[in-house]
Order: sequence, then C-alpha cells, then structure tokens
Amino acid sequence: MSVFEPAPSLSNTSRSNGRFEAILFDLGSTLIYFDGNWTETLPESNAKLLRSLQASGIELGTIFVDRFRAQLQAYYADRDTDFIEYTTTYVLRDVLAGFGYDSVPDPVIRDALAAMFAVTQRYWKSEADTHSTLEILRQRGYRLGLISNAGDDADVQTLLDRSDLRRYFDVILTSAGEGIRKPNPKIFWKALDSLGTLPANAAMIGDKLGADILGAKNTGIYSIWITRRADMPDNRAHIKTIQPDATIASLGELPPLLSRLDLPNHS
Repeated sequence: MSVFEPAPSLSNTSRSNGRFEAILFDLGSTLIYFDGNWTETLPESNAKLLRSLQASGIELGTIFVDRFRAQLQAYYADRDTDFIEYTTTYVLRDVLAGFGYDSVPDPVIRDALAAMFAVTQRYWKSEADTHSTLEILRQRGYRLGLISNAGDDADVQTLLDRSDLRRYFDVILTSAGEGIRKPNPKIFWKALDSLGTLPANAAMIGDKLGADILGAKNTGIYSIWITRRADMPDNRAHIKTIQPDATIASLGELPPLLSRLDLPNHS
C-alpha cells in the first residue's frame, strides 16, 4: 500500500457516535503568526549562528552562512516533493562537513541552532482567538492534537512554550521529529493512533491546502481550511484542485462550525 493511500478498513468509516472526538491543528499561520520582517531577521539569525559556531572554536566566515542558506533552500525544495523532512541539524552537519568539520559535538550544533532560532522566535505571536478557541474545545471534551511541518523540533517546542499552547494538546508531532511531512498520511495516522480515534471522528484545521487539507483528505479526516493568512503562492497554485470540506476565516468560527457538524444530520 502506498503511503498516500488511506487504510482501507478505517478511512471510510462513518462517525460512530455522530460527533467529532479529536481536532487536529497546524501551528504556523493557524495558531500563531510571524509578526516580523524575514528580510531583516534572517541576517541577524545568520550572524548569531556564525558567532555561536565560532565561539566553539570552529573557524568559519560568511561564505559558510551563504552555503548553509543555499543548502537549506535546496533541501526545502526536495522535502516538498518527497515529503521527507530534512532537518536543520542534518543540513548544518552536511555543510560543516564540506568545510572540514565532520565531527562537531551535538551540544555545539544544538547551541548554534538555538541561537539562530532565538532571533525569529521573538516575532511569533498567538492569534487573538487561539487560546479562547482551544479553551472552548477542551471544555467540550475534544481531544486535541498538533501536527507541524518544521525543520527543527526544538524550535517548535520553544514556540509552543513561549505561547503557552502546550497545555491544550494531548499529542504534538513535528515533521522534524517524525522524519515525514504533511501531507504524508503516516504522520496523521500517528496522531490519530495517539488520540485513540478514527479518521472519520477527527477534523484537521490548517492554512495550507497542499499540506494540511490534502493530508487530511488522504487520511479520511474532515478538512477545515483557515484562510486569514492563507494568501500565498502555494495555496493559489492549489486553489482549483484541492477543495476543503469547510472553510473558516478565523479560529473563532471553529466552535460554531463543529457544533453544526456534530448534529445528527451531519453524521
């Protein structure tokens, strides 16, 4: 069975109790958003990375940063084709090896990446309706999961703690931690298994048609597209070919939508 085929015994199962049991969320541009300027923050991130490595005795110059960023972009293109996650740790080690540093200790790598991500982490903020929406869903008894496509698991974990979001979720999965990316159904199935529910009893909310919505559809999960930050080239390319089951403009619209969907005539 291809990784893009839903499990035949479960994917088409009707909701067993007439309501959703589990709600899955994307993170970036769904629950949190970047309130900064990437053009301004990336040079600072690069400088922090380089200084951290230099402080550990690794003699590198700015040409290393250029190579690292170019390699990242190349891997980003590959991962959106094969849906395998190439982590920032992997890329950093690969580039360092090209400069003759092929045995850098793990703490040095981790400290350098932490310094790099600390710059952009300052600019990620929770959406105004994130906490209130998640509180409502928890009070209603839904089990909540998070699936984030990200090249660095530690970065996601830091963002969750800084935004005080961890407490809402029963399961948190990142592509960096699992080695696979949305829309690969395997990462959705792992979340469902952890939550103890079937695809037909789950909904997925995210901003990316090609990752969140397609992944949910490939797994048999009800797909909800959140559009307030969804105007991006990737989505425009998929707008006519990937259709969500429902669309909302903000998270505040989610609880009323779920209430309607949980009525018997929607089961």
